[in-house]
Amino acid sequence: VQLQASGGGLVQAGGSLRLSCVASGGTFSSYVMGWFRQAPGKEREFVTGINWSGGRVNYADSVKGRFTISRDNAKNTVYLQMNSLKPEDTAVYYCAADRSYRDYGPTIPYEYDYWGQGTLVTVSS
Repeated sequence: VQLQASGGGLVQAGGSLRLSCVASGGTFSSYVMGWFRQAPGKEREFVTGINWSGGRVNYADSVKGRFTISRDNAKNTVYLQMNSLKPEDTAVYYCAADRSYRDYGPTIPYEYDYWGQGTLVTVSS
């Protein structure tokens, strides 16, 4: 399974970005998908996860109400809509796939089996 993340860039505080992650190989529609981020000098942290159907999502407290995860199984794609961006959201964002048939997005990186290459989001103040 290969995951290709895109959509990062430079945005001013208060702005929006939408990240995409396209999967190839495997059975995307059966995977739990997650987004993580890693800022310079910090550990990778959970942002959000979505179950196989899109019917169950979970978010880190720091992004609740601002970020929205969704998926389109017909397009093998998971999205992360990021609104009201803050400078502290600056990080490399990674998508990840979990093939364990869980009904929620794990918050711990090692629970995921496949990772994308990351896309950089920079929020200026």
